[in-house]
Amino acid sequence: MAPEFAVTEHPIDATTHVLHVRGEVDLFTAPELKQMLAECIESGRIRVVVDLSDTTFLDSTALGVLIGAVKRLRSRDGAMAIVNVDENIAKTFEITGLDQIFTIVSSRDEGIEAVAPTNAG
Repeated sequence: MAPEFAVTEHPIDATTHVLHVRGEVDLFTAPELKQMLAECIESGRIRVVVDLSDTTFLDSTALGVLIGAVKRLRSRDGAMAIVNVDENIAKTFEITGLDQIFTIVSSRDEGIEAVAPTNAG
């Protein structure tokens, strides 16, 4: 059985936030991720790290959620980084060309650094 889906929040400062995603993000769980991202962005956190290091699967619904979030962030002069260490998920980003759209890093610290105001943009 796959690990249970969960998203936990880790505020870094007034504008930086980490969302740690565990389990499978699919048609059934993507709406929860979408809502958490929306709440995060609406509350003024425009530098978001989506940590997928404990995520086992992403489907097209999940990719759509991430694309929507990065568009909203960019319209607010924000930034998003994705932490990924899973080869299959990396392949999904590569096949879809989304590795060219997202900043994909291998650790949470790299993600936080990637969205920092001096690096983002």
